[in-house]
Amino acid sequence: MNTKWKANEQNEQNHQSKEEMQRELSGSGMVIEALRREGVDVIFGYPGGAILPTYDEIYKTGIHHVLARHEQGAIHAAEGYARVSGKPGVCVVTSGPGATNVVTGIADAMMDSLPLVVITGQVASTLIGTDAFQEADMIGITMPITKHNFQVRNVEELPRIIKEAFHIATTGRPGPVLIDLPKDVSLTTGMFDYDKEVNLPGYQPTIVPNRLQIKKVIDSLKEAKKPVILAGAGILHAHAAEELYAFAKKYRIPVVNTLLGLGGFPGDDELFLGMAGMHGTYTANMAIHESDLLINIGARFDDRLTGNLEFFAPNAKVAHIDIDPAEIGKNIPTEIPVVGCAKQALEMLNEEESQQGDTSAWIAKLTEMKNEFPLWYEEDGETIKPQNLIELIHEVTNGDAIVTTDVGQHQMWSAQFYRFNKPNRWVTSGGLGTMGFGFPAAIGAQFAEPKSPVVAVLGDAGFQMTAQELSILQELNLPVKIVIVNNASLGMVRQWQQLFHGERYSNSLFPIQPNFTKLAEAYDIKGMRVDHLSDLKSALEEMMAHPGPVLMDIRVAKEENVYPMISPGKGQHQMEGVKPCNES
Repeated sequence: MNTKWKANEQNEQNHQSKEEMQRELSGSGMVIEALRREGVDVIFGYPGGAILPTYDEIYKTGIHHVLARHEQGAIHAAEGYARVSGKPGVCVVTSGPGATNVVTGIADAMMDSLPLVVITGQVASTLIGTDAFQEADMIGITMPITKHNFQVRNVEELPRIIKEAFHIATTGRPGPVLIDLPKDVSLTTGMFDYDKEVNLPGYQPTIVPNRLQIKKVIDSLKEAKKPVILAGAGILHAHAAEELYAFAKKYRIPVVNTLLGLGGFPGDDELFLGMAGMHGTYTANMAIHESDLLINIGARFDDRLTGNLEFFAPNAKVAHIDIDPAEIGKNIPTEIPVVGCAKQALEMLNEEESQQGDTSAWIAKLTEMKNEFPLWYEEDGETIKPQNLIELIHEVTNGDAIVTTDVGQHQMWSAQFYRFNKPNRWVTSGGLGTMGFGFPAAIGAQFAEPKSPVVAVLGDAGFQMTAQELSILQELNLPVKIVIVNNASLGMVRQWQQLFHGERYSNSLFPIQPNFTKLAEAYDIKGMRVDHLSDLKSALEEMMAHPGPVLMDIRVAKEENVYPMISPGKGQHQMEGVKPCNES
């Protein structure tokens, strides 16, 4: 009798669940209900005419929405949220200029493999193609910069489209997916059915690598005397940091990170050589150049990493593990291609046994190189050097902050001098190199981890591109700390003009700037300015101790350059600005 009662109760629950899954809703109601089913806990966006029905549903349901002050702020916040949480960031904006204002963020997410679901309002279906008010062809505009995009023409298709969008954005190589929602579809009612499984025969990413290819990687270790692991952002997207650590330790292989891979391997570990690439460490670049086996896991061999391809890893057998087969062999010839998830690949590698070569002499040489050619800068009395600033931020945060940046000198100094020991604490714009990214990304990162310290290290130029998002900090009292590395210029542009354009500083210097502390105060945010090195550490400690948001204007040496550096056309072994430690 008791068993029968339980069975009847279960049948009733199943019936209720089916009714709940299949009920009549408006298109906008379907959007919000689908987001709820997908576990979305925050939306970043900006309303407007074509998307108003969806915003009406947001009002009715009380789903958490963060109102950006510009659509670019909303999309970058969604990126920061995705980068730190590992979950898809959701951005909702209106048609026309609202939609086109998120294009930069979509391209940024595509380059850096960040999972986003972007919902753009669109004019009514009957008006599409008529140049209607606030109409923009978002399918045509975003086709090259999205993993996939949809335009909804039938409300009955909306549940399937949303479910597919989240599936595509988060599986395989992550990326942005756009859903273009005409206003009439959002107002039309239909049957909401979210119970169907995703069925995409043409989209079946390879997750589990071929075992024979894994064995080839293991076998290559037997002969290797100078192996190196190049670990990219794929390690972080796959949540494979522990597996990478186990693999490197098991076979005693030195590890180099890409810019976006920082944090995938502990920065303080003896096997870590630093970041490779244009402004990477001398040891990291020379290790790749001298290696006889290069195991790339989740990196795409972009130009800022490789330098001149003619000189890249000339003596190395290359193994490339990547979930995106299009990246393997695209830039660098690859002897051992392994298509699959980095986590799965590393688990399989760690299961194998090999009589690997002795790497002790190689590690000893690289350790000596690390000690002899460290990152360096010259102190100059009370002048604040930006490298020292980043070191002190690391010190006062115990190396445990989430750090976001824009692109440029401050980005490179942060990558060099803030040692990341944990995954997903480093949020920066890599492939697209987007100014204005760092501040709103910090807002998204703070929503992803409300209890973690978040420090936005920004250039004085990039900050001004999205400074209006200070309103969010004011409104919600988010404890984001903003550090402006103020050298009164477009720092990296100025550096290149100095080195490669005869010191002709065309439109890269700022003779006049806003008073950043007063700008902060205008938003009722604590503002601080530091001009002298002796005041810096105590000011940073005060900033971190403050319970709410803080903006710090740090006046640093104006003509400091980022070194070491691989100049255009040079190879990794031809770095400039390298000094032995006894000359630093």
